[in-house]
Amino acid sequence: MRSKIEEYEAVEKAAEKFVKSVAEGNSKYARELFVDEAVLFGYLDGDLEHGSIEQFYDNVDSVAAGDKFNARIDVVLLEETLAVVRVLEESWGGRIDFTDVILLLKMDGEWKAVAKAYNQNSDTIQN
Repeated sequence: MRSKIEEYEAVEKAAEKFVKSVAEGNSKYARELFVDEAVLFGYLDGDLEHGSIEQFYDNVDSVAAGDKFNARIDVVLLEETLAVVRVLEESWGGRIDFTDVILLLKMDGEWKAVAKAYNQNSDTIQN
């Protein structure tokens, strides 16, 4: 059964915490979204990042998004208690474009992120 539009909007609103943290360079909002046990996987400038979501928080808190940063949220999949969100990021830190995939579960009536995997666009990788 397809979820109601209001539920899609609730998932998008939850994902906006992720984008707000990245845009402001402050992990505070993302910490509200992700559960403590959340995991991270992806390559940043060719180096594999994996493990605790704390690595993402560290990146966000240490690099300003920049004036040209832009993002888009797409709710790719939504079931009763499961959602997949894609976030397109352009010009993070003034140079990096990402595609993030965030896995969310509805826990106690609230959408919480349990995992983040990402791709850095190859034309923005620096060695």
